[in-house]
Amino acid sequence: MRMVSLYSIKGGVGKTASAVNLAAEAANMGLRVLLWDLDPQAATTFYLQVKPRIRGGVEKLVKGKSAWEKVIRTTALDNLDLLPASLASREMDHLLEKRGTSHLRQMLKEVRKEYDLVVLDCPPTLSHLSENMFTSVDALLVPVVPTTLSLRTLEQLQQFLDDQDLACPLWPFVTLADRRRSMHLEVMEELGNDWPLRLSTVIPAASVVERMGLERAPLCEFAPSTPASKAYAALWQEVEQRLRP
Repeated sequence: MRMVSLYSIKGGVGKTASAVNLAAEAANMGLRVLLWDLDPQAATTFYLQVKPRIRGGVEKLVKGKSAWEKVIRTTALDNLDLLPASLASREMDHLLEKRGTSHLRQMLKEVRKEYDLVVLDCPPTLSHLSENMFTSVDALLVPVVPTTLSLRTLEQLQQFLDDQDLACPLWPFVTLADRRRSMHLEVMEELGNDWPLRLSTVIPAASVVERMGLERAPLCEFAPSTPASKAYAALWQEVEQRLRP
């Protein structure tokens, strides 16, 4: 079982849209995918038309006492299951403070053989939850809007990982890009020069991505021929190639 996280310490960069679309693309390729919504805002849960509720509560889930068949929910997409979030998910940070490293991966021990891929959608914070996530995943997929501030937060994230001696691969990729804007082009070039592990696929700024909130579905379900949907398909192919053993 491989595990990746969509994560950024900056909000508004397309993290949740990327998590949903990449998980859907992986499921369409036949992988058994679990998408775990760890953000109390539960946007991923909303997109996939699942009630924002953790059956049995967050504490029971963290302690490994939940019945997984009741906690994990199926979605309208074949091969894609969801572990939903709710406002109560904010308790997870405090509960994980008392646990060892890599506990998020350990929590999934009982269902490890049931999934090929786990995708985490994490809140945009540096916390006990994120630190536990850093030691659980195989890679951090970091969406970066091509602006100076977004690039700065990427550098801050790498600095934090270095300071904490956390060997977590960081794979940035560009989202919300507008190639008509000179600053976007400059930042994309800088990202390519300074970040050798950058994923090359660029996700364009597109109104169809905003429609996910209305359609409550990934792009491949309601707008498969759009450039944004095709970009996410290409991005998943890149990620999948890197994750191969």
